[in-house]
Amino acid sequence: MPDHTHGTGAHAPGALASLVGARLGLVFTARDSDFLGAYYLAAFPGGQIRIQPNTIPGDDGEDELYAEDLPADWVLILTTTTADGDVEVPARLDALGGLVRIDGPA
Repeated sequence: MPDHTHGTGAHAPGALASLVGARLGLVFTARDSDFLGAYYLAAFPGGQIRIQPNTIPGDDGEDELYAEDLPADWVLILTTTTADGDVEVPARLDALGGLVRIDGPA
């Protein structure tokens, strides 16, 4: 379960992974799963960031929304940290243009 979520309609997933990776000094790896579809993942001490489209593969072959209250064409940044993880990551993402913090104040 992500601790923090950001979203945007301004960037494609791969472009967003490059942008966030450059900003935070992380390397994102392209992944694919039956549950999430295509996404990007980067780990850092005490946590990880997953970048994925809001549309994910559904059980019935139709795409579903990961976050139903957000637009289908949005890309999400899901940050998960442990208790000793980097609490500055969400704040650093807040500083990137075109992102909206979904789980709290922008």
